[in-house]
Amino acid sequence: SHSGDLVYGLLEKRPVIAMEGRLHYYEGYSMQEITFPIRVMSALGAKSLVVSNAAGGLDPQFQCGDIMLIDDHINLMGDNPLIGPNDDSMGPRFPDMSQPYDKAFLELAEKVALSAGIRLHRGTYVALTGPCLETRAEYRYLRAAGAEAVGMSTVPEVIVGVHLGMRILGLSIITDICIPDALEPLTVEDVISTAKSTEPMMTEVVRRFVAAARV
Repeated sequence: SHSGDLVYGLLEKRPVIAMEGRLHYYEGYSMQEITFPIRVMSALGAKSLVVSNAAGGLDPQFQCGDIMLIDDHINLMGDNPLIGPNDDSMGPRFPDMSQPYDKAFLELAEKVALSAGIRLHRGTYVALTGPCLETRAEYRYLRAAGAEAVGMSTVPEVIVGVHLGMRILGLSIITDICIPDALEPLTVEDVISTAKSTEPMMTEVVRRFVAAARV
């Protein structure tokens, strides 16, 4: 469903680079290939990174179409894009991950969303490899581990963004509710439909954020 284009232009009079879609681990790409676009963006001068995804909601208070600000993540993909030789000119061998998502960015996103009448949640995003969706037992495990949303992307890009010293904002569109005792079969068409219906709100939040952010 992604066009796979790299777009460069102005948003709110600010230069931006945008990926229309991303590479996924479950497609067979390596972690280094998945995150190479982030390194390209950094090399072109990008200092801040906005990442978004479609995710399953693990919090019973979530509803389909909600937007969650990612304030932390759990990497359960069994791999890391920084494995291998480190280029010290790009970042440290052991980057600190105590605050991968910029606190000031989170607060600003909440402020601009409120001004637009859009409610945002905050929560922890957990990344798995996919491509199959999780079992009921896995959803229970992920919720017990402290996650509010689950998906198959984003974390590798964020790790590399941190390694490069970028300030990061992350957002998830909650496309389905993953409550084990009320789980219903899900198709990718359902996910895409919900994501598209929420897209205008996500676009408005990002537009206002870019206009107001100090980077």
